Amino acid sequence: MNEETLLVKLGPLMITSTVVTTWVIMGLIWICSWLITRKLRIDPGPLQSATEGIVSSIEAAVAAVDAQHAQKIMPFIGSLWIFLVIANLSSLIPGIHAPTRDLSATSALAIVVFFSTHWFGIRIQGLKEYLRHFLSPSPILLPFNLISEITRTVALAVRLFGNMMSLEMAALLILLVAGFLAPIPIMMLHIVEALVQAYIFGMLALIYVAGGIQSHKLREKKQGDSHA
Repeated sequence: MNEETLLVKLGPLMITSTVVTTWVIMGLIWICSWLITRKLRIDPGPLQSATEGIVSSIEAAVAAVDAQHAQKIMPFIGSLWIFLVIANLSSLIPGIHAPTRDLSATSALAIVVFFSTHWFGIRIQGLKEYLRHFLSPSPILLPFNLISEITRTVALAVRLFGNMMSLEMAALLILLVAGFLAPIPIMMLHIVEALVQAYIFGMLALIYVAGGIQSHKLREKKQGDSHA
C-alpha cells in the first residue's frame, strides 16, 4: 500500500482508493439491478432482453459444470463474474485504478471463494459427509488435502493481482514510449485481457465450488470402480 492510495485512517481502520472504488462498483451493481428488475415485463424491452441474455449465458456456463446444482450456485458465481468484469474495466476511467490490481482486494475475493466452496459443500452434503472427503482416498492424505485448499486460494489471489497489475503497467509503458499515437489498440487489449481475467477467476471459482459439492460423487465413483 502506498501513501497515495490511503484516503482515511481511523486507528487500525484504513480506507484506501481500492476500498472506495469497490464500494462504488458494488453500489452501482445494486442500483442497476434494482432499476432493471423493478418493472419486468413479459414482452421485454432492449435493456431487459440484454440483461436476460447475460443471465442466461452465466446460467448456461454454470450448468455446463454442475447442472444439478446450477440454480443454487449461479447467483454467487454470476455476481462474482459481473463484479470482476466491472472492476477490471474500471481502470479505463482516467484517474481510476482497478481494485483487482490490489493484492488485498484479490485476496479478499479468493477468501470469499474459499469459504463459499466449503459452505456450499456442507450445505448440500452435510457437515459429516463433506469433511469425509478430506480423508479420501486415504487418511494419510489429510495434510496434503488441507494444504491444497490453502495453496489454490493463494494462487487464485496472486494470479488475478499479477495479471491486472502487469496489464496496467504494460499499458502505461507503451503510452510513455509511443505517446498517444496508439491509444485505441491499447484500450482494446485492456478490455480483452480484463474480460479474460474475469472469466478465468470466475470459472476457477465455479470449478472449486462444484468440486466441493460433488466430492462425495467422486468418492462413490472411485469406490464403485475399485469393487468392479
